[in-house]
Amino acid sequence: MMEELNIKRRTYGEHLTPIQIFEEFILPEIKDYIHQYIWVDLFAGEGNLILPILNLIPEHERVEFFKKHIFLFDIQKELVEKAICNAARYGIPSEVAQKNICLRDTIKDYPVFLFDLGLPIYHITNPPYLYIGYIVKHPETQNYLNYFQGKNTGYQDLYQICLINDLRHGIKNMIYIIPSNFLFGFSVSNKIRSDFLPYYNIKKAIIFEKEIFEFTGTNVLICFFVRKDFQKLEALSFEGIKINKTTQKKQYILEPMNKYRAGNDFEDFVNIYKASKPLQIKFYLTLEEVENARGTFKVEVLDVSTFKGGKYPKTEIFVNEYLFNKIKTNILFIRTVDTGTLSGRVGLYVIKEIFSVDGLLVTKEKYRTHPIQIFIEPALPIEEQILLKDYFNLILEHFRKKTDSEFMTTYKYSKSEYTRKYLGLSQTKKLIQTFPLLSLNKNEKTHFKSLIDAKDVEKIINFVQNVNKNKRQELWL
Repeated sequence: MMEELNIKRRTYGEHLTPIQIFEEFILPEIKDYIHQYIWVDLFAGEGNLILPILNLIPEHERVEFFKKHIFLFDIQKELVEKAICNAARYGIPSEVAQKNICLRDTIKDYPVFLFDLGLPIYHITNPPYLYIGYIVKHPETQNYLNYFQGKNTGYQDLYQICLINDLRHGIKNMIYIIPSNFLFGFSVSNKIRSDFLPYYNIKKAIIFEKEIFEFTGTNVLICFFVRKDFQKLEALSFEGIKINKTTQKKQYILEPMNKYRAGNDFEDFVNIYKASKPLQIKFYLTLEEVENARGTFKVEVLDVSTFKGGKYPKTEIFVNEYLFNKIKTNILFIRTVDTGTLSGRVGLYVIKEIFSVDGLLVTKEKYRTHPIQIFIEPALPIEEQILLKDYFNLILEHFRKKTDSEFMTTYKYSKSEYTRKYLGLSQTKKLIQTFPLLSLNKNEKTHFKSLIDAKDVEKIINFVQNVNKNKRQELWL
């Protein structure tokens, strides 16, 4: 039974909203305006984002208020029936509720009749989340591919089509509970932000880094949108409230030039200050590479594709001299996911020190979350690889502190000392390629090393910014 429910949730992209979320974070924002709008949820589920408004209405006035001010829709018949039952708990007779709580595919068939009812619409919703990459791979969801055709080509998730539908229909006020990648994602969200935010201001955002839905680890935020009087390309400024183990307030500024993405400090640094002679990076030691280089040289490796008894097993491989030297001389790996302890944060580490082996072998599929060996060209002496490790970790921790790790992806909710994060391999590569060592003269190398040894991050960043900018200009001259 539970598996059937899980399949259904995945099929519809549904994550039903607890009433407490509405009462704590949404109701205080709207309670003074409840008679001024038609309150609509086009993806209503059980009605938890609208029906609790009735608690503010005297019982003898609720039926008339409901008739005039509340309209709910959902694509699933059983959820519509649950919403009708829930309305009864607020004193709304079934025959009344059935008129305003309707079975309807509102993505395909927008209820335009609402515009003729004499009051402006206020849309509060937790829309379906289904990433198009998931939809393509699963037969039970492939019928949704039709939503992504025509004018919706290029959008990456069902919630994005829901947003753009509201834009096209001129909705002025909206509150959406949507994945945090709307603000912090890269390619997955660039198009929807670029298309949507020239028309809307974000009044406020509440960003959750803790679990609020029972059956998903999707990181979500509540966005309060207000439509602008006219389309305008301009920076958006709003207050964000981030909730994890503590509650923090932060002012966000979204720039059109950055496709309105939040938390760009890290990306600006790695994109603008790439070294004039960057290191070339490759990830993973694969079984295929080992099979193609069989020989007599023994190397002890960790099989990172197998995890048994809380650890990766060690194994021996026999390779030719070229691959032997390649494995032995590249001593670093990237931990892309925080373990939850302060000693196990994302960063570069020495393979031998952590795992007591020479290499990390991928025997099955490549996964971004297991430890990944890094291969560097041109080859660096051991002491320079250690310098790279120290540089990388210092800069990474600097930007994590500065941005509250917002350039990284929240990995999983846990009770660890901090919110666990994931660093992408493209981000790893970009940060490594700011390392300016290959373009430095002897004196510059000595100075650079002294800054890293002193862990003076501000001076390290200033040095890198200046030297990478100047060296590139010299190449252009």
